[in-house]
Amino acid sequence: MNRNKLGNYRWTIVALLFFSTTINYMDRQVIGYLKPILSDKYGWSNSDFALITSWFTGFYATITIFAGAIIDKIGTKLGLAISLSFWSLMGMVNAFCGGAVYQHVIVRSLFGIGEAGNFPASIKTVAEWFPKKERALATGIFNSGANVGAMVAALLVPWLAAHTWFNNSLEGWQMAFLLTGAIGLIWLIFWFAIYQTPIKHKKLSKAEFEHIHSDDVNNVEVKSDKNKIPWIKLLAYRQTWSFFIGKFLTDGVWWFLLFWLPDYMKKQFNMQGEAIMLPLFTVYGIAIIGSVAGGGFPMYFINKGMETYQARMKAMFIIALLPIILVTTQYFGNVSIFGNTAYIYALIVICIAAAAHQAWSANIFTTVSDLFPKKAVGSVTGIGGLAGGIGGVLMQLMAGWLTDAFKNNPQTAYLILFLVCAFAYIIAWLIMKVLVPKFSPIADL
Repeated sequence: MNRNKLGNYRWTIVALLFFSTTINYMDRQVIGYLKPILSDKYGWSNSDFALITSWFTGFYATITIFAGAIIDKIGTKLGLAISLSFWSLMGMVNAFCGGAVYQHVIVRSLFGIGEAGNFPASIKTVAEWFPKKERALATGIFNSGANVGAMVAALLVPWLAAHTWFNNSLEGWQMAFLLTGAIGLIWLIFWFAIYQTPIKHKKLSKAEFEHIHSDDVNNVEVKSDKNKIPWIKLLAYRQTWSFFIGKFLTDGVWWFLLFWLPDYMKKQFNMQGEAIMLPLFTVYGIAIIGSVAGGGFPMYFINKGMETYQARMKAMFIIALLPIILVTTQYFGNVSIFGNTAYIYALIVICIAAAAHQAWSANIFTTVSDLFPKKAVGSVTGIGGLAGGIGGVLMQLMAGWLTDAFKNNPQTAYLILFLVCAFAYIIAWLIMKVLVPKFSPIADL
């Protein structure tokens, strides 16, 4: 079919999801870049900071499972709008927290509640707007917003934090929370103006509508299904547990990279503030390549005639091998061996792992829409979000405990943490393969 005749409106929808994910990660990343400033200003320990980010992650994870079910009921348009509005406002409120750890714990927990809706809504939107063969690429594109958001934060937050604002009435760290939170409210204008489900969208051509639903059996899922599935029922399926374990074992790696890389740069290479802007900008920039390329990777095998799920798992196996390179991070990051260039070598290793994580993330999300009907996608994604959040909490608590326990030798703490990250993906893949060895879609929901 001629592509111009087919139409490409579905990619406009992906662009909206890309920007919401960019805002999502920019907002959550702010606290990571402010950690050195707030720790020095208020005397926070590493465990204090880990407590703040862990409570955020815990609430994010817990609410994600309910957010998925709620979005399945109220729809993606309203669900994502409510989610983004709430997290943006809570991000701005964070500017008025003082030095008491409990104040930041409360506000970041509420912030996590808001952020919990982004991925269930986005994955469900992709399932509604794309045929299966295009979903990993679409997911990879919007998921790359996570890296763009981190890149924007890497450039924006240290700069904002280095100045005072409005005749010294606002400190830099306060301005960082306020400005990043306000950006999300602008996105809402475009979301309400552009978004609608395919069956209701007036700008969608008939040819593109049929393309979107080309692999629906007799188009049974084109119409809205009001018989929503209780998430507890989904736990009876090994396909759900495959996604659960895959997220549990690997999401913590990304949480670690988001919240602890600024601390690693300070303790390993004595770099902080505006000095870390370019290095961390580079890490998250390279990760974008992983997200988009990883999302399209299964297409290589699919175009050779391989079944979609088999192609996805083969691609994920190759991707899972790449983070093993993290075992070399502390060797290449050894200043006594490589001098002032050591941070460059360490960052190259971290860039490869970050890109691999995003490639993995684009594909593991898409296994949900491979195996479950559209009406269950939001709920299953929420269950996986809970699993990933639990893994994230444990990883952050581990990071806080280790960096405090090895306060005089932080290199040892980070060596242990990088070793944990290195083997997480291949272990996750092996367990997923055992649980779902071949394509087994759920047909009885």
